[in-house]
Amino acid sequence: MLGKVENLMVEMVASLGDARSVELFHRVPKGKRLRAKLILKIAGVTDNSLKLAAIVELIHAASLLHDDVIDDAFTRRGEDSINALFGNKTAIMLGDILYSKGFSELTFMPNDVAYSVSHAVALLSVGELLDVELSHAFNDSEERYFDMIYKKTASLIEASAKAAALLAGKNATIYALYGKNLGLAFQIIDDILDITQSSETLGKPSLNDFKEGKTTLPYLYMYRKLSSSDQTKLLSLFQQELDETQKVWIKTKMNETKALEDSISYARKLGLEALEVIEKEEDVGLSTIIKEMIERNF
Repeated sequence: MLGKVENLMVEMVASLGDARSVELFHRVPKGKRLRAKLILKIAGVTDNSLKLAAIVELIHAASLLHDDVIDDAFTRRGEDSINALFGNKTAIMLGDILYSKGFSELTFMPNDVAYSVSHAVALLSVGELLDVELSHAFNDSEERYFDMIYKKTASLIEASAKAAALLAGKNATIYALYGKNLGLAFQIIDDILDITQSSETLGKPSLNDFKEGKTTLPYLYMYRKLSSSDQTKLLSLFQQELDETQKVWIKTKMNETKALEDSISYARKLGLEALEVIEKEEDVGLSTIIKEMIERNF
């Protein structure tokens, strides 16, 4: 069914009548399509659910195009990013095209579905701004970290689940909470993989988040347990180009403080809470999505 979603996305872009936009869209690296999978599992496969899945994935792709420009990222999932290939201006404008087309298609959906998704996109943009603001200095606030990842990542996953439930006449509150927890756990696992996986597996440099000024949950947990001298050393490495010795030091301290273990445990806790929320609902494979998300290595 994801093939049908992919085709719909291309058709939506092609309907604008601009061959260059279609050509560029084909160069955008494809992701896991988590949001589309979620929508199709909750709402079932219908014309409306396929269309909603395509809209949400267009919007998500747009956010990643802008994200790569903000982060000066030249690879995306192991492939050259659009900004690396064609420059920041092209990446930004393609992102705007995908956002705009997604929103124009959203106007044909039921009002409550359209509002759920569009409101989440506003939160997503606020989350991007928060991410930029937090990158100016080491962030030692867990509350600010979770506020940022909720808005930047979890809000659209939450809205996808809620909108799918609305389409299917299911309990939107329950599925929204499932989606929120899934989204938070998904981002935490992403943050962990940035530290534990190789550059080849990630398709981008390892430990890149810290260089970009992102104080993710493992760094927060580690910082709290470090001695004052080690805290000072960690802060001195913030936003720096790390050599191998410095990377080894960070990974060693991560293990010594059990920061990675604690982060994984928290992600699993969120996943279990998500499953508890929907335990009385029909099993449509949402437990599998949680399991695959937590156990993935890229």
